[in-house]
Amino acid sequence: MIDKLISEMQQNSDRKKAILLQKFFKTGKGEYGEGDKFLGITVPNQRKLAAKYKEISLNELQKLISSRIHEHRLTALLILIGKYKRKDDKRMIFEFYIKNRGRINNWDLVDLSSEKIIGDYLLDKDKGLLYKMAESRNVWERRIAIIATFRYIRENQFNDTLKISEMMLGDKHDLIHKAVGWMLREIGKRDQKKLDKFLENHHKRMPRTMLRYAIERMDEKKRMMYMSSGAY
Repeated sequence: MIDKLISEMQQNSDRKKAILLQKFFKTGKGEYGEGDKFLGITVPNQRKLAAKYKEISLNELQKLISSRIHEHRLTALLILIGKYKRKDDKRMIFEFYIKNRGRINNWDLVDLSSEKIIGDYLLDKDKGLLYKMAESRNVWERRIAIIATFRYIRENQFNDTLKISEMMLGDKHDLIHKAVGWMLREIGKRDQKKLDKFLENHHKRMPRTMLRYAIERMDEKKRMMYMSSGAY
């Protein structure tokens, strides 16, 4: 079944789109997506293929998620998310994800999946893994850790997001600045006082991109006050 899926994906490829995607996802030498390969398949088409091949086994899925081709890995994650939602034993899917986290190595792959699998599985469990990943030298593990907490934000549980955000204030990577700022903004949508308190304590230490994302929904006067107060 996996070979049929790979063949069908190849048939849906678009060379011109692939070239554009390789530029968009920064696949050049020294960039964060260095070496990633694209077929040029749209995400809606990948979702259709994931639904069509949803019964692919984890053993077969291993081949897809191990591929150098970006759409192979993204489609594998879409199938994995579907399996996670349907299965009573979610631990197997969670462990598969953790084992293969090294292949979840671009921001769209992380943002698509970490909340739905890692975040959801750890909702009522010890979250030590997230804190360990938040300290990883690997930018994608750090992004998985913060984006996974979106699941808790949706439940109005903000402590883990705030603690991990504080851990990441000194992070040097722009993709972490954006992710943390995004999660803080989501907290603000639900509890502005929580966000205000965090910003009062930390806004002078926050990278400008992180702060800009966090305050995006505030009125202009308040945004200007924060942006002119020393964020680097």
